[in-house]
Amino acid sequence: MQQKTVLDLNQANRILDAAQREAEANGWAVTIAVTDDGGHLLALRRLDGCAPMACYVAPEKARSAALGRRETQAFEDMINGGRTAFLSAPVLQGMLTGGIPVVHEGQVIAAVGVSGVKPEQDAQVARAGIAAMSG
Repeated sequence: MQQKTVLDLNQANRILDAAQREAEANGWAVTIAVTDDGGHLLALRRLDGCAPMACYVAPEKARSAALGRRETQAFEDMINGGRTAFLSAPVLQGMLTGGIPVVHEGQVIAAVGVSGVKPEQDAQVARAGIAAMSG
């Protein structure tokens, strides 16, 4: 029987805390979502001043990164590059930059999605949260 690593609530909160620090250091109002490897929401944090819509977008970015096993920027690049048929992919709705998988020992164990600022800034906040897992 195979075994897998999963995030617990303390680890999800570490990701949220580090991501929040990165966002606040840059003056960015964002929503941060953490999902498990199946894209199920574990934790969500909406910073003051963040648009309500981001509460829907961030979890979808995380879900798409978890299920797709890659950064959502790859999906956005594919679509912007002309592969518009990919928009019909089932389940994936957050195919915008800002969703990053959490990889442990070569396996995706979770994902982080951020929404609220420019795409590269969303990704920067997500990466900062994930970096807290190695500390």
